[in-house]
This record gives sequence, structure tokens and C-alpha cells, in this order.
Amino acid sequence: MSEANFDFDLIVIGAGYGGFDAAKHAAEHGLKVAIVEAREMGGTCVNRGCVPSKALLAASGKVRELADSQHLQAFGIHSGPVRFERKKIAEHAKQLVEGIRVNLTKTLERAGVEILRGEGRLEALQRVGLREPNGVDRLISAKNIILATGSDPFVPPGIETDGRTVFTSDEAINLEWLPRWIAIIGSGYIGLEFADIYTALGCEVTMIEALDKVMPTFDPDITKLASRKLIDGRDIDAKAGVLAKSVTPGCPVMIELTDSKNGELSEKLEVDAVLVATGRVPCSKSLNLEELGVETNRGFIPVDNTMRVIKNGSPLTNLWAVGDVTGKLMLAHTAAAQGIVAVENILGNAREIDYRSIPAATFTHPEISSVGLSESDAKELSQKDHFELGVVRSYFKANSKALAELESDGLMKLLFRKDNGEILGAHIYGLHAADLIQEVANALARRQGVIELASEVHTHPTLSEVVEVAYKQAAQQLKKASRN
Repeated sequence: MSEANFDFDLIVIGAGYGGFDAAKHAAEHGLKVAIVEAREMGGTCVNRGCVPSKALLAASGKVRELADSQHLQAFGIHSGPVRFERKKIAEHAKQLVEGIRVNLTKTLERAGVEILRGEGRLEALQRVGLREPNGVDRLISAKNIILATGSDPFVPPGIETDGRTVFTSDEAINLEWLPRWIAIIGSGYIGLEFADIYTALGCEVTMIEALDKVMPTFDPDITKLASRKLIDGRDIDAKAGVLAKSVTPGCPVMIELTDSKNGELSEKLEVDAVLVATGRVPCSKSLNLEELGVETNRGFIPVDNTMRVIKNGSPLTNLWAVGDVTGKLMLAHTAAAQGIVAVENILGNAREIDYRSIPAATFTHPEISSVGLSESDAKELSQKDHFELGVVRSYFKANSKALAELESDGLMKLLFRKDNGEILGAHIYGLHAADLIQEVANALARRQGVIELASEVHTHPTLSEVVEVAYKQAAQQLKKASRN
């Protein structure tokens, strides 16, 4: 088939953040683009993930702040009982979702992207089958195809959901009711954020974690400090090392917990509701990848750093995948970055994704953020490449702005090479940690060293000085090492 005979230069299957950015970028650079979406425009992030959850966190955070009488009294402020309307909080999130969804759709249309409604699948290397909502099947051709179908919540075996008393984050963002006692299965960022929301709005929470400690994916030093406030300091009963063997919806919801190591029954719980926050699985089954001989890894599509799909160890020329379906960093901004990288390569501009410089954040109160390597991975790298690992800690309790806010509970850990000062990673817990991490991410992307960074001037008094102090501590260690 000659290039002139293709229906489109590019077809993107999936209109989440990865698909949106890819389609928009390609259209703005002169390609004829179509985007296929079977559900709501905007994908998980806009409709069922980061956007509505941050709206709920913003509202519940205000409730938490107004209800913290001890904190307010330290300022000399006295407040009465806090009242809120659950329905209006939920409506705030819903309106935000609808507004962003409309804006996203209009942006694609203005860029010249053709929006095709229905479920897309691969019929050949450069052909897409489209099942429209009315059941009609169409065959469309494109020189290049990007798969951006995202992910869905993972529900482990033995857990039965009904969308009302046992549900995932997809339903939780609707905030249809506030259970008096809710169990949250999983203590990753989704579980932590919803625990923050529910406790602020007066719910009792039991957090169930199968691994031997809560917050297992976070830096150990950050976990130790953050858990004191985010878990121990709230109406949360955290249970680690136990598995939710069975969860049965109803009034009450019945939960059987077993020991994660020996499988023995450890406890039975009766709660009002259960939120299943045990991770996400890729949406790839309906893509018909087997037609092209592409083998997935637990449903995740293998890609190289240019975002080309891998088949039998080699990249395919005209097939790409971005976002959660690739199983890399399952974050909206990662998907968007992958989408741009894929299109740049389609345009002939060789480019690779740099996962190490992509930050992540958990929007609890206070926030948690990270970028780059964990300390354990950094130690492995230092042994492999024969350099000494540097670690410094900068505390919010020494920061004037944090003290003025009476929010001095916080820590930044910076990881760097002691031979050349290059930053390897950072982990932050504290006020506005999600914003602070971006400075480190930018430095890491440029592969900058702490000597150069330590000379940069930061505004006083701001929280950014927490980062400045870490840079200066690291630079001092480097100078000492060079003198020895």
C-alpha cells in the first residue's frame, strides 16, 4: 500500500493523556490524524483518576484544615464546628471533569484531529478495525498507529465488587456516600489519597496491606516520617502483612483476612464499605495484538525507549504504544511524554524517553513526591559502576516558610554521586512536596551536578530553600571527598 493510499498518517487508539498529547502534537506538525475512543474523552486521568481525585482532595483538605482547631489556635484563630455538603463536594469534582473533558475535545478538534467513536483494534500492521457504537464495523488504514488504551483498576481474586459497598477508585471519585467505617485495601498512592479524603470527611478507615509494612513503595525514611501523620495521626487502623482473602458486598461488607506468609485466617471484619486500591492492569485484550504476533507481559505491551512496539525482541516500524498500557511509570504525565516521544520519532526526529527524570507525587496533606532512583537502586548502581553514593537530608523544621505556616513536618532526601556530583534521585515529604520535586526533576533531566546547583539563588523565605539546603549539603560533601 503506498503512502498516498492511507486514510490517515496516524491513528491513535485511546484518548487519554497519552493519546491526546500524541494526536495533538502530530496534527500541529501537519499530519492527518484520527483518534479512536470507546469511552469518555480524556481517559482515566480526566474522568476517573487524577482530575476528580484532586478536586476531592482539595475540598476535603479545606475541611481538614478548618477542623484542625489546635493548628488554628496556634495562630490565635478560633473556629466553630465545620459543616460541609458531601453532594456539593462531589459536584465540584464532577463539574471539573466535565469542563476539562469538553476543553480537551475542543482542543483536538481545533488542531484538526478527527475523533472516531468506538472500539479500535489491530487488523494488520497499518490497519485498524473500528467497531462503532451502533455495531457497524469499519476498516481504516494509517501509516502509523499508536496504542494508548490505558489501564483499569485491578481487583484481586476473592474480592467481589458491586460498585456500591465494594468498589474501586473508578466509583470512589463519585463520592456517592460517606461510609461510617471503610476498609481500604492497598497502601500505595491511591489508597493513601482516599484515606486522606475519607478521614477528613469523618470516616473511620482500616487500611489493609498485603506486604509486611504500609506504604511499601515509598522511601523508608519518608515512610517513617509520613506515616506518623498520614496514618498514625488519623482515625486509621493500619494492618500490614495480611491479605484480603475474600470480600463479600452487603450491609455489612464481610472481609476475611489471612496471614500473607502462611495463609492462615487471621481476622474477620464487618465494615460499611471497601475500597479496592490494589493497583491497575493494562487495557490490551481487545487490541488483537496476536494478529501481529506481539506478545504482552501480563497484558503490558513491550516497547523500546522510542515507544516502538517490540516483537520477538525487535521494534516494529509503524506500531507504537504509550501510557499505562506499556507498564512503565503509570502516570498521566508519563503517558503524555511518551506520546510526544512517539510522534517525534514518527516525524523523523530521533528521540528517547528519560524515565529517570519523570517525577511522581501523592497528593495527601502533606504531600509526598519523588524522582529518579530509590536509595536501594542507587546503592546497586554505585556498586555496579564503582562510585560512592552520597545521601543528604534537608528538614522542613529548619525552613522559615514552613515554620511560619506551622507546617514544619517534612523531609527531603537527596541522592547523588560523590565522584562527579550528579543527582540520582530525590524523595520529599512535606508541604507542597509535589511542586518542590519539579526543580530536582529538571536538574536530573539535565544531568546537573550539586556543585553547580548549590550556587543557584532561591527566594527567601520559600519552601524551595529546602531544596537549596540539600544541594549545599551535597556540594559540601563533594568538596570534602575531593580533599581527602
